[in-house]
Amino acid sequence: MKTKFNVYKMTCSACQGHVNSAFCNLNGVSEVNVNLLSNSMTVIYDENVTNTDEIIKSVIKAGYDASVYKAEVNNYKLQNKIMKYRLIISFIFLVPLMYVSMGHMTNLVMPKIFHNGIWFSLIQIILLIPILLVNYNYFVVGFKRTFILKPNMDSLIAISTSAAIIYGVINTIRIITNIGNNDLVNTYKMDLYFESAGTIITLVTFGKYLESKSKRKTSEAINKLIDLTPKTAIVLRNNIEMLVNIEDVKIGDLIKIKPGFIIPVDGIIIEGSSSIDEQVITGESIPVYKTVDDKVISATVNKTGSFIFKATSTSENSTINQIITLVEEASNSKAPIAALADKISLYFVPIVIGISLITFFIWYFTKHTFEFSFSMAISVLVISCPCALGLATPVAIMVGTGKAAENGILIKSAESLQNAHNIDTIVLDKTGTITIGKPVVTDILPILITEEKLLEIAYSLESYSEHPLAYSVVSYAKEKNIKLLNVFDFNSSGGKGINGIINSKKYISGNKKYLDEENIDLSKYNYIIDNYSNEGKTVLLFADEKSLIGIIAVSDIIKENSVYAIKKFKEYGLEVIMLTGDNKQTALAIQKVVNTNQVIAEVLPTEKQEVIKRLQNEDKNVAMIGDGVNDSIALMTANVGIAIGAGSDIAIESADIILIKNDLLDAFDAIRLSKTVFNNVKMNLFWAFFYNIVGIPLAAGALYPLFGLKLNPMFAAFAMSMSSVCVVLNALRIKKFQNTKILGGNSMEKIIKVDGMTCNHCVGRVKEVLLNLPNVKGVDVDLKKKKVTILLEKEISDEIIYKTIKDAGYEASEYVEKKRFIFGK
Repeated sequence: MKTKFNVYKMTCSACQGHVNSAFCNLNGVSEVNVNLLSNSMTVIYDENVTNTDEIIKSVIKAGYDASVYKAEVNNYKLQNKIMKYRLIISFIFLVPLMYVSMGHMTNLVMPKIFHNGIWFSLIQIILLIPILLVNYNYFVVGFKRTFILKPNMDSLIAISTSAAIIYGVINTIRIITNIGNNDLVNTYKMDLYFESAGTIITLVTFGKYLESKSKRKTSEAINKLIDLTPKTAIVLRNNIEMLVNIEDVKIGDLIKIKPGFIIPVDGIIIEGSSSIDEQVITGESIPVYKTVDDKVISATVNKTGSFIFKATSTSENSTINQIITLVEEASNSKAPIAALADKISLYFVPIVIGISLITFFIWYFTKHTFEFSFSMAISVLVISCPCALGLATPVAIMVGTGKAAENGILIKSAESLQNAHNIDTIVLDKTGTITIGKPVVTDILPILITEEKLLEIAYSLESYSEHPLAYSVVSYAKEKNIKLLNVFDFNSSGGKGINGIINSKKYISGNKKYLDEENIDLSKYNYIIDNYSNEGKTVLLFADEKSLIGIIAVSDIIKENSVYAIKKFKEYGLEVIMLTGDNKQTALAIQKVVNTNQVIAEVLPTEKQEVIKRLQNEDKNVAMIGDGVNDSIALMTANVGIAIGAGSDIAIESADIILIKNDLLDAFDAIRLSKTVFNNVKMNLFWAFFYNIVGIPLAAGALYPLFGLKLNPMFAAFAMSMSSVCVVLNALRIKKFQNTKILGGNSMEKIIKVDGMTCNHCVGRVKEVLLNLPNVKGVDVDLKKKKVTILLEKEISDEIIYKTIKDAGYEASEYVEKKRFIFGK
């Protein structure tokens, strides 16, 4: 069983390590992931051996608190508010404390009372007390962790500042007992260290405030997703409208949606229609028209009409909630690269305390003053903050997975994100991944009759057929408003073809073999049929009792961005392989257009897995991208499985990364983002290690014998605070990641007018024929304005473009304008 918990009182990566180690001796726990950034942990355990109560007890025994996870949307906001309050109070009292303790060193005007040694020290103690009170947590947690022999960052702060305060109190007592001896009093006045303690605590709090502020930014993506979910819904029960909490919506409930409402759960429209903005889920900026029997998705926005839909999910298993869960799990999961930092952090604090003691004794026994040796030891304690190590990976993971979600890319775990940056080979399924996944009519060739008459006969015959290709013809005819004729004596011949009587005349539809059996002479048209077949198209032949009357070609067309996405994969240095169960001729025809490095066709689902394994045995890191049930084995076998969002549930369950927008270009962005995130992680870890490797020897006085340089504890506190802040701020740079646009590089844009387009099929057809032209990088079609924008790598003559469009059955006018743009990649 897998359960998530809130964990309280963690302050640094050493705490993270202690919570992890708390489960070493707890039977039944197989895996624990503790996340410092979100103060949570995920535990996988055998519920027959242990339970949540035992897990919580183990955390409490380790010195922390825990509870079964409850989402706290504003947790970071609250933390930030508390830290801001503590910081303001600390600074209010630190400023006069610094004035009292150091004013005489800077020739500031000082009241006479401060010349008295007793008042000089007592006023500093009074000013220090409020700073200690608002930041008492450092001492409570720090000493508790020290006493149970599991010290953390708070232990370093508590020990160093307490030592400074105790030493200052001892010298205050010396001042009081030696009030008549001005020389001794002046000596003790210079070694009180109250201002150092106050400054250290204030600067640490300042760093924590900046850190909590930055952490809040890292959680913005998840909070935005949570905010998309409405809190209530209008449910019809016994024909009465009831406003209920979203948690009370049940599967089968009838829900009423008015204009401007956010759809609360997934469902199917049973009454009414509307345009729905699905951009938050699919990334499509144009509202989608929905009517009866159409699916609606949670968190999308109803724009115009009202409708009633039947709920097919609850709030817990709705699409938006599944997305939130995936993003949270990914941001809270742990990447393999984090293991090194965790191990080091666990032993880091005890080692630092040891180094601090050694530093003190070395300087003291080499005839330096107690005050000098004491200052060096405190500096070592203060500068050695393991937080930067602990934050290096999780903060980058959280920002990265959040940014991915913003771009319609759901990453299931940090391990998946890390694995993606090592990918060198991309294996693509064809149907539904490179292509749209369903056949459409691409070519119509009437012979001896008009195109409209051919479509009438085809539509009427195919409407009786159950063959998958028949649906393509029927859909196309409906879009064209073709008349449906009566068919008598309909017959089907085992998948080869069909026939029937229309207007007292027999008509035949089928493949070449079927028409040969019906003694229809095809000799004059064999070359046309072969050309269509070589292009990967399926040919439907139509004839009357004597001769061929027309040809309709059907094909699964290539998705808009597939060609460009594959090109970007190859430019990125990745090998791209098309892996399909389709016949080789069709696969090769698709390869000519999309230009993959290799094509492997006519493979069974189990054979797809074997191909993936073979590539892995060749030391290749493989990403498999697919959408169907037949891809699920290969998706699980690959180093990274990437599922197209509109694919089957099994494919999505099997994958590591899900592309909501069904766009292959997003797979390229997922790999780019992975590389960006882990370059950031490596940079964070390098500087976190580098900071401690340089900072600790410097604080211990390594440069003092040669150059007389020593690190004041106050500067050490500032450096320690800034190290964590810098790591978080560096990770926030990931938020600047931009998804790849189809417009990229130096490009020529041509805008032309195309007449004859009446529907989305026409749009797809125009895009397909133009994308098949050399040097065409992208095509955008505005059906309403009849405007087609073509993006070219190199100039293509207008005649070629016009002829290509004309051959597709449309008319192109002279282009309106021609511009050269430089687009950012």
